[in-house]
This record gives sequence, structure tokens and C-alpha cells, in this order.
Amino acid sequence: MSDENPQASTPSELERAAWRISSFSESGGGSCVEVGPLNDGTGRVAVRHSHFPDGATILYTRQEWEAFTRGVRAGEFDFPE
Repeated sequence: MSDENPQASTPSELERAAWRISSFSESGGGSCVEVGPLNDGTGRVAVRHSHFPDGATILYTRQEWEAFTRGVRAGEFDFPE
């Protein structure tokens, strides 16, 4: 990882991520995103589409990820019914 770009990663860093799919995902995760903390000591979290594991990956700092998950739990991203 480059200190200048927290979004930079190597393929081997992504391969070693502890990927997981939500238990709420339909079809065992076939239509879901996967999330995984990188095992590089930075605390970064990677997100990718489960159908395209070799495709684009978004990286978040630990602080960004924690802010996002707090917002999810608080209902900040709920859509009106």
C-alpha cells in the first residue's frame, strides 16, 4: 500500500482479504457485495461485487467503514416505502 494513496492495493492484498457475504443476502450471496478487511495491518476494508470478484474493488479506511456501518445501523440509508 502507498502511504500517499490509501485506495491503492495489490492483487495479493485482495486475495488475502477475509471476504464475507451478508447472511441476509438471497441465494447464498449470489447477488450481493462482499466485504473483507485487508490483512495488511492498515485496518482498510475492501468491498466488491460477488459476481465479479476479479472486478473493481473499493477500499475504505477503517474510520470510513465504521462511519458507514454506524449510519446503516441508524437507518440513515433506508429508502422510503
